[in-house]
This record gives sequence, structure tokens and C-alpha cells, in this order.
Amino acid sequence: MTLTTTFIGGGNMASALIGGRIAAGARAQDIRVVEPLAAQRESLSARFAGLGLFEALSAEAVGGADLVVLAVKPQQIRNVARALAPHVEGVGAVLSIAAGIRTGDLSRWLGGYARIVRAMPNTPALVGAGISGIYAAPSAGGDAREAAATILRAAGDIVWCEREEALDGITGVSGSGPAYVFYVLEGLAQGARALGFSDGDGRRLAYATVAGAMALAQKSEADPATLRAQVTSKGGTTERAIATLDAHGVKDALIAAVRDAAARAGELGDEFGREP
Repeated sequence: MTLTTTFIGGGNMASALIGGRIAAGARAQDIRVVEPLAAQRESLSARFAGLGLFEALSAEAVGGADLVVLAVKPQQIRNVARALAPHVEGVGAVLSIAAGIRTGDLSRWLGGYARIVRAMPNTPALVGAGISGIYAAPSAGGDAREAAATILRAAGDIVWCEREEALDGITGVSGSGPAYVFYVLEGLAQGARALGFSDGDGRRLAYATVAGAMALAQKSEADPATLRAQVTSKGGTTERAIATLDAHGVKDALIAAVRDAAARAGELGDEFGREP
């Protein structure tokens, strides 16, 4: 589908979404980016020939856009929204990918504009393997939902949330989740080095093990607990390893980490929402 899109912010996540859209057949000429940093504009221009690039937000940058994507840090979004407010009326929909910023607060900063969709993508979107939680405000409408889904699917899978609060849970599981996996990779690689393997071989063993286990899980209909049991022989090496993990409360700690990350997402929403 033809989707005229303006990204406000041209960082890594915006670049990933732009790249995914162009790979899916979108024209660079239908995409504009507002990016104040000259070096980043130059990088975007070199990577995506024909992209519309703007140093500052203006009527020209957003006029006629089917979708405006707010791809800036949460600390910046209030000022960006206020600058967008005079130009937003003719915009089809606004998609925010800023963590913690609730649709009600964003609508207030946008002068009452209500066609808002909010999403929580994760960093594997940078290689087209992300997953995003999406919530659409009740007043957003079907076209806004479709436009947001089209943009986010360019970088991976999507999960629709019926309640906005569920995005905090998305943050806890998948938004922050890549760091949990990197943490496991770090531990496996360090364990390999402790057994005498080189840094490079330790990483190769860790990365291939996690990638292979993930591929196996995705091709199986069994749940993770069943898969784990299937590779844990009675009295064997894996059983001893799992017993050690259980003794150290690793699973409980991971569950607590997900809950704490989700709670922090809610706290950020409260903190930013207090701003007038």
C-alpha cells in the first residue's frame, strides 16, 4: 500500500523501519524524515536515495502525511509534540514508539489530536527480526491501525494490545527482553572461557547454542518446559546444570526482572505524564 510517512527522528529505530518499508516495496520518495543532526541526515541520504530530509519540523515536512511516526526519546517527545501540534490536523494518524508516553498525554500535547497509535518495538527490528506491541486509542480508527501495523511489520512481527496498560507488559517481556538474552549469552561465553576456550570460540559456542535452541523451539509445537524436559536426562549433565540454576533462583529472578521492567515502564508514564 502507498503510505506517505514522516518520521520525526532519524535514529536507529527509524532507520530500521524505513529500510524495512523500502525492502517491502515502498518508495523512498513517499518517506520524509525530520532529523536535526546533519551527520545523521547525510547517513540517511546515502542509505536511502530519494528520501525527503528536513532539519526542523515544519508544515512542509508533515503536510499530507498518512502517518507521522514519533521516533524520539521519551524525554524529547513533549517538545516535539508541541511543535507538531500546529501542523497535525491534516495528518492521517500519529504513531509513537517512545517508551512510557501514554496516548492521553500525547493527545494533550498535540492540542487534542486523537488519531493516535502507540507501539513498543524492540531492538531486533534493526535486523528485521523484531516484535512490537501495538495499542490504538479508541478514536484512532481503522485506517490508523492499518497504517501503524504496516510500518511496524516492516521490521518484524506485531502483537495487538486491547488495553494501553498491556504495553508496559510488552516492555517487560520483549522491549527489554533482548538484554536478557544477551545476559544469558554473556554468561555462557564466560562459562566457556572459564573452561579454557578462547573468547572467539566461547562466543561461537554460546551464539550457536542459543540460535539453535530458538530455531528448535520455533519449529516445535511443545512449550518451553516440555522442550527443556526432553533434553534433560535423568542423572545426566543437563539435569545437574538445571538443578544449579534452580538453586540460584534463576527462573524466579527472570520472572521478577520482567515484572520490574514492566513496573518501571508504568512509572515512566506517570513521570512524563505529569509534564504540562
